Amino acid sequence: MKTIDLLPYSEVYHSGVVDVILPIQQTEFNIPITLDGQPDLLDIPGYYRQGKGNFWVALNDSEVIGTIALIDIGNNQGALRKMFVKSAYRGAVDGVAYKLLQILLDWCQHNRFSAVFLGTTPKFLAAHRFYEKNAFIEIKKSELPPSFPIMSVDTKFYKYSIDNT
Repeated sequence: MKTIDLLPYSEVYHSGVVDVILPIQQTEFNIPITLDGQPDLLDIPGYYRQGKGNFWVALNDSEVIGTIALIDIGNNQGALRKMFVKSAYRGAVDGVAYKLLQILLDWCQHNRFSAVFLGTTPKFLAAHRFYEKNAFIEIKKSELPPSFPIMSVDTKFYKYSIDNT
């Protein structure tokens, strides 16, 4: 049984974060993006820890095996970003993606967010199923809040509503 730890990002995990994200983007999904093309990854605290935003890593021992981030887009709303899990840790057995999503949603609940939005590409079919299974509802691009930072590759959008009663 693997022990998976979820922790807020720290600089000690930077190379591990890059080693998770870039190969998935470049190799699995043939997205021609580099580290230099993702300034958020060059300054994770400066980009994601604004307002009530945050960035988390999933660790197996000291190895980074997954990531998830939240951008505070104002109006008690967030944008889910950088959700990546190494292929060997995907699926229900280890539950890494689910655990990462739960830590983000718990953070949102605690910080009184009303909704979380995300954008994804048509290529990420397993991600679509995962989000839908976890109560994200597909929405039209026109339904996104004006402050949502749309990525050029994203054409499919989701919303998760948070009940703060």
